[in-house]
Amino acid sequence: MKISLGPIYYYWPKYKVYKFYEKIAKSNVDIVYLGEVICSKRHELKLEDWFTIADQLTRAGKEVVLSTLTLLEADSELKRLDRITQTDEYLIEANDFAAIGLLSKQQKPFAIGPSVNMYNAQSLNILIDKGLKRWCFPVELSHETLTSIIKDTHEHLETEIFAFGKLPLAFSARCFTARAYDLDKDDCQYKCIKHDEGLLLSTKENSSFLIMNGIQTLSSSTFNLINNIKQMKTIGVDIVRISPQTQHTEEIINIFKGVIDNTLPLTQAQSKIDTLTLEKQCDGYWFEQAGMHKIELI
Repeated sequence: MKISLGPIYYYWPKYKVYKFYEKIAKSNVDIVYLGEVICSKRHELKLEDWFTIADQLTRAGKEVVLSTLTLLEADSELKRLDRITQTDEYLIEANDFAAIGLLSKQQKPFAIGPSVNMYNAQSLNILIDKGLKRWCFPVELSHETLTSIIKDTHEHLETEIFAFGKLPLAFSARCFTARAYDLDKDDCQYKCIKHDEGLLLSTKENSSFLIMNGIQTLSSSTFNLINNIKQMKTIGVDIVRISPQTQHTEEIINIFKGVIDNTLPLTQAQSKIDTLTLEKQCDGYWFEQAGMHKIELI
């Protein structure tokens, strides 16, 4: 089983992104997804910068995948998408059907991210015929659903699970961060860059609920499937995905690797994660329960 690092969801300054991937190049991660997947207005890094980082990671022995925008709304975004899909050097992760359409017409292999709603084997098999090589299981589905899907899909399809991080729940044409500052979306003044972990939305009872990140809605709790690695292996999962964190990403990667390699006991692994994150954790969706819940295994 391999470990992947998903794309950065937040808007970080260019220097911070470069330093982050310098550390990732030395980490135990196998696959790294690069690119802007949330908002095309985030302009700290140009496409050429992502290619520079991709080259550095490739030389460090990592598999690099270029990720595309999740919600396309303008011709300029389609043109950028077309530029990305023209590359032959890296696998492309399509995050919407516009990218899937372009890549299939070019007869190029591709992956799909968790925002592409694939809920059954029949749909996956159609995309396999169009070039799909890897899919990331939607975060809101259960392990029972995953077992059923894998059973009925072609054997050569790689299955990836979002296993750690704030859950990517939804996308909207409206920018929630701009609205929080009473700004129009077209005049957002790039306020996202002030919030390197998004904006916390709490209930009236002052309980953390969601994270608002531009047009994206995330869970406030950290999704954590470290205790289900053995089960994933049995089901047939090939890759576990960790979402980039503002701190301790390399340590989280090492913890998952220790569990995967059977060199770190689960109790120690969970204790280490509790110490590093200091946040509420959840895994309810995996058990077909409310997503915000943490299911205690007996």
